[in-house]
Amino acid sequence: MPGNLTLDSLREKVAAGQIDTVLTVIPDMQGRLMGKRFHADFFLESAWEETHCCNYLIATDLEMVTVDGYSSTSWSAGYGDYIMKPEMSTLRLLPWLEGTAMVTCDLLDHHTHALVPHAPRSVLKQQISRLQSMGLTSAVATELEFFVFRDSFEELRDKGYREMTPISPYNEDYHIFQTTKEEGLMRSIRNGLNGAGVRVENTKGEADPGQAEINVCYSDALEMADNHCLVKNAVKEIAFINNRAVTFLAKWSHDAAGSSSHIHQSLVSTSGDPVFYDPDAEYGMSDLMRHYVAGLLKHASENTYFLAPYVNSYKRFIAGTFAPTKAIWALDNRTAGYRVVGDGSRNVRVECRVGGSDLNPYLAIAAQIAAGIAGIEDKLELEKEFKGDAYQARKAREIPGTLGQAAQALKKSVMLRDAMGSDVIDHYVRCAEWELEDFHSKVTDYEINRGFERA
Repeated sequence: MPGNLTLDSLREKVAAGQIDTVLTVIPDMQGRLMGKRFHADFFLESAWEETHCCNYLIATDLEMVTVDGYSSTSWSAGYGDYIMKPEMSTLRLLPWLEGTAMVTCDLLDHHTHALVPHAPRSVLKQQISRLQSMGLTSAVATELEFFVFRDSFEELRDKGYREMTPISPYNEDYHIFQTTKEEGLMRSIRNGLNGAGVRVENTKGEADPGQAEINVCYSDALEMADNHCLVKNAVKEIAFINNRAVTFLAKWSHDAAGSSSHIHQSLVSTSGDPVFYDPDAEYGMSDLMRHYVAGLLKHASENTYFLAPYVNSYKRFIAGTFAPTKAIWALDNRTAGYRVVGDGSRNVRVECRVGGSDLNPYLAIAAQIAAGIAGIEDKLELEKEFKGDAYQARKAREIPGTLGQAAQALKKSVMLRDAMGSDVIDHYVRCAEWELEDFHSKVTDYEINRGFERA
């Protein structure tokens, strides 16, 4: 179940004085939660049906700059309203915030009441609908890595994000003693999310000082994307409450490993049967699964922007760091961009290892589904599996190395334009172009430190 509150149970808790605040939220283009804090009485009076927000929320960058060049909204169009329509099945408690509940909303056009097509939740719903028309549903799990620091957000910001000290001094991958030192924070995260209706499997140390990973249980695509955004927001809020800072930046330091968000994916029939599994096939991979994976590979470059949306995202793709550089598939091989795991069992699935922790889960999952559907519809033949060290595969399909390359591949994608609509793709191409324009207009520390005296 996506949430853990009903409207009636919310009324009871409000009447009992247990809840006084309800957050109504939407995911923005960056996958952050945006919205309003309602007094619970007013939410129950009318806002549970709908409320409103400015339509610029789906046309800004990380710093909330109102970027020119979007056809959906602009200064000349006056920046009007969208309807925020609460999806009441997502209503849930937020145990780490006193007296607070939260509900996730869809964005609707103010005049037609249709879903706003380029809103991230709408983009994913469109691909889910395509699967349903084929008699299929998705099963998805996203992993999330992040870094934890000893200082608070305010302290690091005041220091200009210099001299940042990770919470551990050494590689803590699966390290129980080191993660015991962090358990005050991580236990609060696990229990807080569990109390919010998100089933947490585990947390663990990752492969660099201060790096952590959190895994939540498999679910359908929409619930997983909702959970992913909630997890990121919860980790930040609970870290803030505990006077710690965290970052989901894909590459916070050139000396540290990057942080990923791997996407495990499979398909099931509407009756619940795992259609990726064929006990008589090699590795248990059905023909449908092989077509799906072939689609992921054929359209990997076009999908990369939705897996790596910032200039910084591409600093993560370095050989020998468990971040892939080649869009090829292999069996249980962490050097490949796409890893088949659970082979020979009903749990056989494909893990996309390309995405960073900075991705928007709605867009990333939607793009994966779209590519997989294309593979199924075109009955694409899956290339031979790769064996060995994929970093050394010189002739293998490369993952785009820069945001500019990924943006060009996105812009030219016939598959994604057919699957999502050209207006949607143009919207996100503009988002990528602005990231590049903004970055190239700035002078970086690298340029100053390297050239101030020597240039």
